[in-house]
Amino acid sequence: MIRLFNQYVRVPYLVLGVIEFLVVLLAVQLGAFVRTQMTGWDGIIPHGLSVVLVGAAVLVSIMAMGLYQSRLRDGFEGILVRLGVSCAAAMLILSLIFYIFPSLYLGRGVLGLAMLLSFVGMASVRFFFLRVVDVQVLKRRVLVLGAGKRAANIYKRIRRKADQRGFYILGYVHVHGERDTIPDSRAVHLDGSLTDYVVENEVDEIVVAIDDRRQKFPMDDLLNLKLNGVDVVDVMTFFEREMGKIETQMLYPGWLVFSEGFDRGAVRNLSKRVFDISASLTLMLLTWPVMLATMLAIRLEDGAAAPFLYMQRRTGLDGEPFEVLKFRSMIENAEKHGAVWAQKDDMRVTKVGAFIRKYRIDELPQLINVLRGEMAFVGPRPERPEFIGELTEKIPYFNERHRVKPGITGWAQLCYPYGASDEDSEQKLQYDLYYVKNHNLLLDFTILIQTVEVVLFGRGR
Repeated sequence: MIRLFNQYVRVPYLVLGVIEFLVVLLAVQLGAFVRTQMTGWDGIIPHGLSVVLVGAAVLVSIMAMGLYQSRLRDGFEGILVRLGVSCAAAMLILSLIFYIFPSLYLGRGVLGLAMLLSFVGMASVRFFFLRVVDVQVLKRRVLVLGAGKRAANIYKRIRRKADQRGFYILGYVHVHGERDTIPDSRAVHLDGSLTDYVVENEVDEIVVAIDDRRQKFPMDDLLNLKLNGVDVVDVMTFFEREMGKIETQMLYPGWLVFSEGFDRGAVRNLSKRVFDISASLTLMLLTWPVMLATMLAIRLEDGAAAPFLYMQRRTGLDGEPFEVLKFRSMIENAEKHGAVWAQKDDMRVTKVGAFIRKYRIDELPQLINVLRGEMAFVGPRPERPEFIGELTEKIPYFNERHRVKPGITGWAQLCYPYGASDEDSEQKLQYDLYYVKNHNLLLDFTILIQTVEVVLFGRGR
């Protein structure tokens, strides 16, 4: 892991991205060469900017398909499908760019060959990557200091091999005076000092997960190891880095006060506003036919006089209320008996509503909310005031999600499946807090690109 622009980036995936970018650049050159040999044309030399544009388009498309996410669980066949879709999407993007800027045009033959060669090259790289990324010798060796309740949180959430991509947990060190809740097979009982064990087992990182640090805290050992190059991190930082969320069950105010993040400066606010307006106007231009078709479909199903828009009060920045706009996906007067949680297979949802909710078309009118400044393009989903009071009482730190503007899409929607209960709200809050703490343009752009995968595969909400 390295921290880049305030985001944790996995080095293997960063290296993979660079390699695949270079593969695409080489594929364009080979495509031009092959096309020259096939046609007998002389001097087909791709413009340097055109070559870079092809690489960038493919890379963005791959990101949109979720192929740089460590939580991706598809097998090699699934990865091939996503790579194929990525190349097809890149061709559409490039066709639009070349139409607007004809001087950069590569030619259909060269572009087609480049995409084919790119697909073959990236598939080969991915085949090798899947077999190397989980090799034990390349993984960071992690030792958890503690075997009590805090350590058990790590064990329960990160015990599968698939959850330990890029690192390997050697064990959980028993601390004197702490009751172990870790299985005996994973507990480590030291015969000597902590330093000796770390050196003998070539530990790269220690995660401090002691329940009560006032008792038997090995400060001398940790300081010695830290000064000798062993990374020492708090359990909260470990969770934030490896899982992209902030564990509310272990969260304490002191960690929030002294940790990095929570930037709300003038430059950040201005850049985010420019991003929101640009993204919203672009999406409006691309989706206006879809929005028009949605209006007609709602009217055809429910009658010419039926409303196609639905306004609902939500809570925005700093707790200020506003009216969110959505395409109506439920029957009229669906909440005549009061506000209730929306369910996954809600009987109130119409046939058209089920379709537009699956592909998040019902969210498109919220682009107007973004242009008004009531919402951002990326941020925590806006919650209803009727539920906030109850959720705030049940879930610690719930109100902190209102420190930024709510968004059309967000980190929680990418990382957590559909859910509409108190427990789901608590789980989503952990991802929302991660966004509130670490948001910047890079994270916003990453979420925006990866939302394409959510829409295409109809997951999340």
